[in-house]
Amino acid sequence: MRILVMGCGYVGLVTGAVFSDMGNEVTCADVDKNRVASLNKKIMPIYEPGLEEMVRRNMEEGRLSFVLDAGPHVEWAEIIFICVGTPPKDDGETDLSQVEGAARLIGERLTGYKIVVNKSTVPVGTGDFVRRVINETKTTGADFDVVSNPEFLREGSAIADALNPERVVIGASSKHVAMKLLEMYYTLGAPVIITDVASAELIKYASNAFLAMKISFINEIADICEKSGANVADVARGVGVDRRIGREFLNAGLGFGGSCFPKDVVSLLHTSNGLGVEFDMLKATLAVNGGRAAHFVTRITNRFPDMAGKTFGVLGLAFKPDTDDMREAKSVEIIKLLDEKGAKVKAYDPVAMANAKKILPGVAMCDNAYEAAKGADGLLIVTEWREFRQLNMERIKSLLKTPVIFDGRNIYDPDRIRAIGFEYYCVGKA
Repeated sequence: MRILVMGCGYVGLVTGAVFSDMGNEVTCADVDKNRVASLNKKIMPIYEPGLEEMVRRNMEEGRLSFVLDAGPHVEWAEIIFICVGTPPKDDGETDLSQVEGAARLIGERLTGYKIVVNKSTVPVGTGDFVRRVINETKTTGADFDVVSNPEFLREGSAIADALNPERVVIGASSKHVAMKLLEMYYTLGAPVIITDVASAELIKYASNAFLAMKISFINEIADICEKSGANVADVARGVGVDRRIGREFLNAGLGFGGSCFPKDVVSLLHTSNGLGVEFDMLKATLAVNGGRAAHFVTRITNRFPDMAGKTFGVLGLAFKPDTDDMREAKSVEIIKLLDEKGAKVKAYDPVAMANAKKILPGVAMCDNAYEAAKGADGLLIVTEWREFRQLNMERIKSLLKTPVIFDGRNIYDPDRIRAIGFEYYCVGKA
């Protein structure tokens, strides 16, 4: 099929790469000339395992291209995916200006039947909005359909998620339109949910909000464990084996961040308020998550009451492993709180330091974990990169001024670490 992907951000780039790898002809368009220029040089704007290799291969085989002007390709494409940004406004409402811009361009260049697919995460009702904008701007009698096909990609495993989805959700006005889109996904062999457009839009928000709620729930349990002597890892394991609950997203720690969960929970709350529906669980989810960084820093200040002049090594800056994404990263909250208390920070992250420097200019960026530990009064684990699990802990101990570890992700075995001679503070354990 001939596919146009509007937007070369995280979702658009992964979508374009995967669909081209499945044998389709794909053109990805973006208004950012620097991004398009970099992609045409095969330089990725984001870090995602396996993405660069897939993009290079399909560009070289002529199935994938990148352009600034989407207009001519609207006429060329059979299916158009809208994958533009949908950032939050100050009041929590989702900013649909980029979606509107894409819809207007489609309407202006519409010369024949097209299937327009909303893949950006958008509030319920956006499909109707896109349909209205295209109808207002089109200059011909050409017909089109608007479909919702939300993405469920996890940063750090997006390629694997796209090729092996747990489900494909297609919200369409008719089975005929849904089946046309289903042709693209057929070879993946994933379960398919065909529904109306509004339900498909809400499925994405409901999924992310529920997972965010699950994370906040286990972090509240962790606080009880710290005061009662229970072990949150054991509690989570005992709860998670119940098939009705499941083990995923029951890892106590510093809470959720990134570009999806915080934004989507706020957006769903804004939507529910607009419809007159009180959603107190979402309010509590956000409140709990908003306090995790402060709770972590409080444990540090309990150990070091006089923070002025102290230096801490921070391991991990990205909001999660296997990405360079610093959006809503807990490291930023923690480092700012430490700075307010007069402490200095040295930090290391395997891939996110270039992005981190832009928002944490006062932090000394280190070449490796050992440099971050050298001369520090304590070591903080903020992002659970795999390489941090295999550090030479005897060497780390010899480099630290004080052998203290504050583990915000519970990546170490407490008994082993304490046996080496560390003071070890983790989440959800006394």
